[in-house]
Amino acid sequence: MGTLKDRLNDDLHTAMKARDELTTATLRMALAAVRNAEVAGTEARALTDDEVLAVLAKESKKRREAATAFADANRPEQAAKERSEGEVIERYLPKQLTDDEIAALVRDALAAGGFAGKAQMGPAMKAAQAAVAGRAEGGRVAAEVRRQLGV
Repeated sequence: MGTLKDRLNDDLHTAMKARDELTTATLRMALAAVRNAEVAGTEARALTDDEVLAVLAKESKKRREAATAFADANRPEQAAKERSEGEVIERYLPKQLTDDEIAALVRDALAAGGFAGKAQMGPAMKAAQAAVAGRAEGGRVAAEVRRQLGV
């Protein structure tokens, strides 16, 4: 199938041919973010699919936060545009876990590591994030870890 970046490029070309302005603009922004990540640091390098997914997740989060900010500022048309862009980006992200699935994964990770109490929050988060593996936002995972640790 190729890499995720190749898929983004192919979908960009398809969107351009179909004259789909929203998808074209969103994929251009996403690919620009990927290219910026590739040249960040001391030398340019190609990103792995997991690293591209991380960049796309960050872009998706930016869109969600911007949509919320525009909605709060009484700018519904801008909020709708940001939500639409977020939906385009989310096509490339893995399916997000439900709250029940997060709770089960966190419970298993905490039991496996024997974590308990506020002092264990850091190591518990590390174990929980490893179990979730990018399929849920860090804030949702942290909230569940706090709830289960009783912090």
